[in-house]
Amino acid sequence: MHSVLETALPVGTQPDPYAVSAEFYDVLQADEDDRRVRHLYGPAVGRARVGVLDIGAGTGRVTLLGLASTRVGVHAVEPARAMRTPLMSRLAALPAPQRARVSVHPGTLGTAGLRGVADVAVCHNTLACLAPGDRRALWPAISAALVPGGTLLMQLPPARVPLRESVRELPARRMGEYEYGGRMVTSPDADRIRTRFDYWVRGRRATTRHHTETFWMWPATRTDLLADLRSHGFDASPARHDPAVLAVVRRRGR
Repeated sequence: MHSVLETALPVGTQPDPYAVSAEFYDVLQADEDDRRVRHLYGPAVGRARVGVLDIGAGTGRVTLLGLASTRVGVHAVEPARAMRTPLMSRLAALPAPQRARVSVHPGTLGTAGLRGVADVAVCHNTLACLAPGDRRALWPAISAALVPGGTLLMQLPPARVPLRESVRELPARRMGEYEYGGRMVTSPDADRIRTRFDYWVRGRRATTRHHTETFWMWPATRTDLLADLRSHGFDASPARHDPAVLAVVRRRGR
């Protein structure tokens, strides 16, 4: 995952991805994302009998869904410390029996080294942020983490680079004396999509803070992704799913 922050950093220092967005994500986007997660993955996650794997867990929407709708273990993989922090705080507040079922893995799925821990894996709001090489490295790691016959559900990235810039306003939210808001600006950047988030905080009389964080996304078509996954032991799921999601099943005998 790649981000650029509108802040001054010491020479040679790499910004922590989501260092800005982590403060604003749950306030501005979590309600909509929670509804989307339940719609896209709720039935499949509820059928898990071995374990649930949340790839790119963020602040934990899929992780919490797995804990609430199953009795199996849940593995949350999140490489960005800024996003793991609210995830860990949220999980720490759960009852002890639920905490005992969840493992949070820093780093990538490949570095986690998970083997046969889940029969349902979800990659939500993540795949678009992976460069082609990182995507290719992800497939064998998912195959290893899923049991034969396990299902992988992925939110599809954009199929192509947009022709022009577009802007989407994020719904403003009030917390006490302050109102939080922002917008997402997407634009073409060669073979990538530049995605800039502009955030603001307003007091009673004026804007008190303004922050910007930029990410890049890499487009891919459903056909191309499915071809890559087939070469790593996956086949398209026969079940019908939302067009925003690609569902595949790990072949048996691998």
